[in-house]
Amino acid sequence: MNAFAPDGLLLIGIGNESRGDDGLGWRFLDVLRAKGLICEKAYRYQLQIEDAEFISSFQHVVFIDATREPLAAGFSFGSCEPADEFSFSTHRQSPGVVLHLAQDLFQSKVKGYVLAIAGYEWALGQGLSKRGEANLERAIQFFTERFKASREVALPIL
Repeated sequence: MNAFAPDGLLLIGIGNESRGDDGLGWRFLDVLRAKGLICEKAYRYQLQIEDAEFISSFQHVVFIDATREPLAAGFSFGSCEPADEFSFSTHRQSPGVVLHLAQDLFQSKVKGYVLAIAGYEWALGQGLSKRGEANLERAIQFFTERFKASREVALPIL
């Protein structure tokens, strides 16, 4: 596969590879790095308010995370809307809150997207479940087919 370099694109993998399928977001980034995707990538255990400043300088951010929700295709991709809501803790924020803060505090025009990958096993221990890995492969195929032909950052909203 040819490498492509979408300027202004940030991929944030969220999770913990020591908790089974919770590591799907990180593994997604690892695979794209190995395939030669040239763009900014960041690994997070969870999103924090400080991430708002980080994402504010990008045109587009894709948050990649595992989900316990059953998804027909094994993954879902869609736009992330800014959310003006906060939890009691500043140590764990949703993609929508981080996006809202980037736009509100830093006057950023960053557009957000969420790529959710269905996971099944969450216990301590390394390694993805077989079904989680299959969903990861489908998500990677979708992402690379959708974006390898285009060097622009005009991410489609599904």
